[in-house]
Amino acid sequence: MTKQELRSALALALVVGLRMFGLFLVLPVLALDLQRMPGVTPWLIGVALGIYGIGHLLLQIPLGLLSDRIGRKPVITFGLLLFALGSLVAALAHGIDGIILGRALQGTGAVTGASQALAADLSSEHSRNAVMGILGSMIGLAFLLAMLLGSTLAAHLGGLQGLFGLTFVLVLVAIVALWLLVPHAPPPRAHGSEGLAAIMHTLRDARLLTLDVSAFVLHGLLTLFFVVMPLQLAHGLHLAVGEQWRIYVPALLAAGLVMGGALPRLRGLDASVRVTQVSALLLGLGLLALAFARGSLALGLLGAILFFVAFSLLEASMPGLVSRMAQPARRGAALGAYSAAQFFGVIIGGAVGGVLLGAIGVRGVFIVGAVVALSWLLLLLASGARLRQSAPAAESGMG
Repeated sequence: MTKQELRSALALALVVGLRMFGLFLVLPVLALDLQRMPGVTPWLIGVALGIYGIGHLLLQIPLGLLSDRIGRKPVITFGLLLFALGSLVAALAHGIDGIILGRALQGTGAVTGASQALAADLSSEHSRNAVMGILGSMIGLAFLLAMLLGSTLAAHLGGLQGLFGLTFVLVLVAIVALWLLVPHAPPPRAHGSEGLAAIMHTLRDARLLTLDVSAFVLHGLLTLFFVVMPLQLAHGLHLAVGEQWRIYVPALLAAGLVMGGALPRLRGLDASVRVTQVSALLLGLGLLALAFARGSLALGLLGAILFFVAFSLLEASMPGLVSRMAQPARRGAALGAYSAAQFFGVIIGGAVGGVLLGAIGVRGVFIVGAVVALSWLLLLLASGARLRQSAPAAESGMG
């Protein structure tokens, strides 16, 4: 990377990291705090966890397409303002209805795809994987820090509403950083002549569809995980909120070390595809370990390490694969579709997790998650040769 590319990547990573840190921050405490509210059911906990995915599902592709036409920064700013509004609504809420509304509004700030497209725009072809790796690493770091600090910050900020208030402030800082620190991207490459048929051709690319399915499964499992993990820690492993660092800290540190060591080596398609396959296996094994961890801190820690290592690697590496396979003029649309799949998974994971929790309990939810992860591994193995095709759509002009 050139110095300019490195500065651009770090500045944009700061913007994305602040937003994602706020988004992830409530996950360690949301299920437990909501459980204490009157009238709350497992279904409503799942809805509160997953509802922000509806806005992302509906708006990622439209906002990605809009960023292809009018530029990335205006679209990203609009999305950050919507996310800030949702955070403020949740911070001022007095019951689960207000929190669900705030989470839904947060979801309308669907600019993950536009942000990833801006990262690709600010980098050359030979350095794009490194730039996307920096962006993905920041998302992974935001996740790790949020898991590490969420419970502690909640205790010092007055609970769940305090975390939403902090998120509101962080998103405003992200908007300022976007305009002061991130360079302007080249003019959008998509014009009025870029018709629906061309866009649909990109969205139907078999490799991109495989990655979209992968994003759906990964984020569905993440939401399902956080429907039951706080309950497993509190009731299965008998850890109070102030003691849950005994699981989260070692697991997150292990994930950070593995991610930091692995990402610089993901320079080719073959290595990136292999990492997705291994990570899907680790994800399934981690969920299976957590299913049988009741009463065993050692097994619970092993399951958490496997889960967080796998999630961090996948979250950091898969967007880079999408950006390399999409044509430049349709990169916003392709990454928008990928992000929409992520948040469709959030919706389904939250809803299904809530239903399963009421029907089959914590262990049953973890077992279902493990089966899904291992089924996804079979898809990745079957699609491996296609994903390793050396000519990306951006170069070949073919879907």
